[in-house]
Amino acid sequence: MLLSLVQYLLAGQAPIAITVFLLIAGAFTHYLFIRQNGARGLELDAIAIPLPPLPPSSSSSPLTPSPSQPLSPSSLPPLPPPPPLSKNTSPISVNYHFTRKCNYSCGFCFHTATSSYVADINDAKQALRLLRDAGMRKMNFAGGEPFLYPPLLGQLVDYCKAELGLESVSIVSNGSKITEDWMKEHSKNLDILAVSCDSFDEKTNAKIGRGTGHQVKHLERVAGWCREYNVMFKMNTVVNKFNFEEDMNAHIERLSPTRWKCFQVLKVEGENDSAKRKKDVTKFLISDEEFKVFCDKHNGQKAMVPESNKVMAKSYLILDERLRFLDREGRKPSGSVIEVGVQEALNSVFWDEESFKKRGGVFDWTKGEDGKPACGGKGSNKELEW
Repeated sequence: MLLSLVQYLLAGQAPIAITVFLLIAGAFTHYLFIRQNGARGLELDAIAIPLPPLPPSSSSSPLTPSPSQPLSPSSLPPLPPPPPLSKNTSPISVNYHFTRKCNYSCGFCFHTATSSYVADINDAKQALRLLRDAGMRKMNFAGGEPFLYPPLLGQLVDYCKAELGLESVSIVSNGSKITEDWMKEHSKNLDILAVSCDSFDEKTNAKIGRGTGHQVKHLERVAGWCREYNVMFKMNTVVNKFNFEEDMNAHIERLSPTRWKCFQVLKVEGENDSAKRKKDVTKFLISDEEFKVFCDKHNGQKAMVPESNKVMAKSYLILDERLRFLDREGRKPSGSVIEVGVQEALNSVFWDEESFKKRGGVFDWTKGEDGKPACGGKGSNKELEW
């Protein structure tokens, strides 16, 4: 072994020579230990310590150091990439589609009646509390048509505001099943009530599937109740092939909604993307230029919030009727937030937080005593707390 040590030193292989030296020193130390403790019959010289072979003098392997080629990090094989880190996301604003059932038949609907399931009230409350504890500040109830279940909807609204203390509680409805009695009982805990109306021409609404000729009346009636019971009135319009040229300015000025969302009609894979589905959006689709025609015609309306396909497609955090987050990139829904927890459920789907911020996802969403936005309230232009 001493001869091997000399050979490596003469060959200029100092690191290997040091290794050999340490092996010799270790063996000698072990030998002395055995001698001092009275062990017999140990033949240390019989132990074979394998040594790495001497490389040819002409070798230029990048892993073989030499005086002219010191070992450096750049000469080592690259390390594998680190595993992705789970993100810690706050579900600041959640849309809970607790039912898929609806009494309308809008041809472009992207949350179709593929199931009649509705979660138990106790499970729904547990999920809402978990979401609140994870950072949810606003809850929006949608469907389907949420007012097909007025007692359940009322309990959920009251629970979110009175017990969970959320900054904002809202509902999106087609307006046809809302009653004044419901408004009297639950309006104190409701910040925003949105009614969907795609045209002020009932023939156009009928073509779309938005009711049977009374949609504008429903819209005006609910707008009046919102004023009476101090709830912010909001209006949603899906801009599509049948209405993108319509001028709605006079009607919007008369109704004076707090917020008017104008959505470019959207195709969602697995929901309304072909004739094989319950809904086929194909005949309703419009180009970006056609959507711009509608927006330009109404750009004087201060309440208008236009949302193109690019903005809205993945910027909404949707909880379905089984308490799972939906993924708009084609992946499977998350597990139930009750079963896997909010953070794991969030990490398993894609939610475009940047688009959420850019489209004005945080706004004056808490009502004041007069049923108008509480200016400077908790939701007013506040930085998102991710």
